[in-house]
Amino acid sequence: MDHNTLKQYLLSKPEAEEHYPFDDYTAVFKVQGKMFALLIKKQGTPLLNLKCDPGHAIELRDIFPEVIPAYHMNKRHWNSVVLQGDLSAGEIQRQIDHSYGLVVKGLKKSIREGLEVRHGKPALYAGTLDQNQSNQQSGL
Repeated sequence: MDHNTLKQYLLSKPEAEEHYPFDDYTAVFKVQGKMFALLIKKQGTPLLNLKCDPGHAIELRDIFPEVIPAYHMNKRHWNSVVLQGDLSAGEIQRQIDHSYGLVVKGLKKSIREGLEVRHGKPALYAGTLDQNQSNQQSGL
């Protein structure tokens, strides 16, 4: 997945914003002020840091050599995806969806419910592990 396509996908998430709080090349992607992705380079290698359910984070690291404990973040809750590997665009998007959904779930109830009203639960929680529960609650 090329850099521009990746950024477009990250910014396609409801109310996602791109910030550069550290320097001119480390992109931080947030929803309602909370980070769900960090796009960096480590020794010239592009990495995408994504939030992940701790159990699922270990599974992903075991399955995909491109998924490693997150560089410069809490390794229990964050993975780094090495973007120069063979990981498919679909799998990268699925992991982005998962990260975004986890962050939305962790927002204050009033903020989360506002997002749900404006965008619908399926758009917010597409990649979470308990998507079926979200779909049942929304009547899908």
